Amino acid sequence: MIACAESCTGGMVAAALTEVAGSSAMMDRGFVTYTNAAKVELIGVREATLTAYGAVSEEVAAEMAQGTLARSDAAVAVSITGIAGPGGSEHKPEGRVCFGVATADGCATETRDFGALGRARVRTAARDHALQILLEVIRTLP
Repeated sequence: MIACAESCTGGMVAAALTEVAGSSAMMDRGFVTYTNAAKVELIGVREATLTAYGAVSEEVAAEMAQGTLARSDAAVAVSITGIAGPGGSEHKPEGRVCFGVATADGCATETRDFGALGRARVRTAARDHALQILLEVIRTLP
């Protein structure tokens, strides 16, 4: 079973997974945690982590994935938090997206800079990358 927590993609991963007929056999649930408050309340991201690192960080992506795994019946949880645009900053530019993936064996994170492709293209690239992460992890599960 799969679960996901999404911020900048707003449910696009869950939508892609549930587009397949029979997806209830592999999709448990999805959380759209667009605000910091939703991240804290729904999936247990610590306010201290948000304050220290910001919502767009591997630290928050890790807590999103771990919290989603803990609050689901899934074997794998993926998370996405990023800046789809427009906007960004020198330190966190438009197109920067952080991913987390959690299983019973632990959690891994990564950051991708897709560039200032425009909001729609950044979100699509992030969705596709999250699906690729899930595929790679699922292939390693017993």
